[in-house]
Order: sequence, then C-alpha cells, then structure tokens
Amino acid sequence: MARGGPRLDHGRRRELGQSFQDGGKHYQRVRPGYPAESAQWLVPRGARDALDVGAGTGKFTALLLDMGLSVTAVDPSADMLEQLAEHYPAAAAVLGTAEATGLPDSAFDVATVAQAWHWCDALRASTELARVLRPQGTLGLVWNQLDTSVPWVHRLSRIMHAGDVYKPDFRPLVGPEFEGLEGHVVHWQDPVTTGGLMELAKSRSYYLHAGEATRAKVLANLDWYLHEHLGHGPDKDLQLPYLTLAWRAVRA
Repeated sequence: MARGGPRLDHGRRRELGQSFQDGGKHYQRVRPGYPAESAQWLVPRGARDALDVGAGTGKFTALLLDMGLSVTAVDPSADMLEQLAEHYPAAAAVLGTAEATGLPDSAFDVATVAQAWHWCDALRASTELARVLRPQGTLGLVWNQLDTSVPWVHRLSRIMHAGDVYKPDFRPLVGPEFEGLEGHVVHWQDPVTTGGLMELAKSRSYYLHAGEATRAKVLANLDWYLHEHLGHGPDKDLQLPYLTLAWRAVRA
C-alpha cells in the first residue's frame, strides 16, 4: 500500500469502486470480519453515536454494535446495504458516500471507514466527516491486509492481486481537520477452506473488474497453487494470516 493510499484519479477510483455496487450476498459470505481489538482501540471512551462509512455489508458495523453504540451505516451501494440491514437491523442504513453523507452536523462521536478509505477522495472525505463529528470526535480508518511476511501468503496474494505489503512507516492521508494521527496493528488468522480462498479472490476489485479470460487465469493459477503446488486437498481447512491496520485521529 503506497503512502497515503493508491494514487487514483477520480475517474479510475469511481470505476474500480463501482465493482462493489452488486454482489452483496457474495461479499458478506466470503470476506473476513475484523478483530474486536481494532474497534476497541479506535473508539473513544464514552462514545455513544458511531458513523460507519463505506460500511458495505456491515463487517465493521457489527463490532460497533457489539460495543453498545448507536450506529448509522453509510454506503453508496443499495445492494450492500440490503445485506447490512438483513444481518444488522439495529444499525440505520443510509445511502451516501464519505464525501457526501447527507447527515447532520456534529451528530457523531466516532466515524469509521473500514476497507474503503482508498476509494475515497481523502481530503473531501476528511472535510465531510469532520463536519458530522462532534468536537474532539474520532476518525478511525481500518484495513485488513493479508500477512505477506508469511511466504505462502505472499505468493497467494500475488496470484489474487491482493499484494499490499505492510510498511511500518505508512500513514494514510487525512485532511487538516484532524490531528494526532496514530496507528495500531493486530495480527490474527481467519479460518478458511481452499474453496473459500477461491471465492475470496472473486470478491477482489481486480477480479470483479477483469474480463473473462483474466478471471479464468486467476482461478486456474489459484487452483494449481493451492491443490497441486501446496498439496492441499479440496476444501482443506486453513488458517489465513492477516494484519488489521487501524489509525485514529481527533477532530482538530
């Protein structure tokens, strides 16, 4: 992951982000959740109202609800929000973006963006989220990332085109409305089968945006790597190593 996130122009960011407009059921089924430790670290003490932006199907929303927060979940995809509403009906689901939530001023104690900040215009989104946060409110940014320090996972990530490499000096770009940016890392493992890894590859933006020939190549390479090269049987149970990278900053 490059410093500040991938350098995408607005058109390319919108084009790739559109890949997630549909397929909510698949995304909910195959994408990992997040460790509770990450949410507990970034949510400020005494917080009551949380905004989860780019919430998708509610993978991070679930942790905020588990902490007893009143949660509003925003996403530009009606398909994703349909899954969120089905699985986490306690959250208010709202169509919107990080740059234009349509929500009232100073309404939230914390605003989280999990696995989505790289799709946002960081400066415009910072301005908008600072607007909806209360004074001294917290912005929390979260990414799950395959732990590519593990050799077999490094090669897997290259085949899946999910090859972000953790750099300890990486800091996401946030606007001047926020200060005191600090980071936190959790190492954990997600139980998954080899079949589940094939499905996980299908949920990546690279695969979703690719043509049929590229998709077939990705799946064939994964099948060879998992079942022939590594020698796993069909639907072998694996522990997939992850890093969850979190950052928090306070509204200035």
